[in-house]
Amino acid sequence: GKGILACDESTKTIGKRLEQIGVPNEETYRRQWRELLFRTPNMNEAISSAILYEETLFQNAEDGTPFVDIMKANNVIPGIKVDTGVRATFMDGETITEGIDGLAERAAKYYKQGARFAKWRGVLRIDPNGA
Repeated sequence: GKGILACDESTKTIGKRLEQIGVPNEETYRRQWRELLFRTPNMNEAISSAILYEETLFQNAEDGTPFVDIMKANNVIPGIKVDTGVRATFMDGETITEGIDGLAERAAKYYKQGARFAKWRGVLRIDPNGA
């Protein structure tokens, strides 16, 4: 079978990864990293689809080709993370996913750009007594 490439890191999260290798968290470097991923030869032999972050969905490669078009040309289905983050609740250790407000409008915009599936996070705490 094939896998789903989860490359939907937020700007903050990818910045932490880049920082570990001494690269500044700037759009140019984030784009270069993503282009390296999407132009990997024969990527579609192992990857069927990729979950993207909003910035990535609308980014173009250095030559101007939209990342979505590069993926489609390689039979990789682009998807999008549609939640807008998680935050703590009043209960110890529990979180809630945000992003319902405006979801229909964002989903229409993402579909128009080429996304064909969506990811919505549901963070669950599991402790020794269960969930």
